[in-house]
Amino acid sequence: MAAKKPRASAPKKKAAKKLVAKRPGKPKLLAGGNPQIAKGAGDAPVEAYIAAVQGWKRDVCRRVDAIVTRSVPGLRKAVKWNSPFYGVEEKHWFLSFHCFTHYVKVAFFKGASLDPLPPGTSTQKDVRYLDIREGDTIDEALLASWIKQASKLPGLKM
Repeated sequence: MAAKKPRASAPKKKAAKKLVAKRPGKPKLLAGGNPQIAKGAGDAPVEAYIAAVQGWKRDVCRRVDAIVTRSVPGLRKAVKWNSPFYGVEEKHWFLSFHCFTHYVKVAFFKGASLDPLPPGTSTQKDVRYLDIREGDTIDEALLASWIKQASKLPGLKM
């Protein structure tokens, strides 16, 4: 019996898939509608993340970003692990947020040191969360207070 020849079209299909994946376009939405955005530092990746968020969550992300931006002088921004990160020193981060199906989760990496404590607990002793759901009223003064406090604490180093 003669050996089967590999199909010539199989490698072309794989190559074609790789080319399609690299074409620019709309970011892929991951579980919960969280956009898949390439890692990057600065305003542009964070703006791309927010622009890709769908529905009411986009407005929440815009508001959180605006409050952080106006509350912290010398702010650094980046996208890591498909989430915006905010910090004041190189590779030290104090806050991030992430979209889930029914809420936007704001993470304070040293949130256990904030006064008053943000309401959401974590399995990590220092981390506290604020979950913002559709229709929730955001207490901007309290959020700004937490952000200012968090920005003065030693950040999460990564």
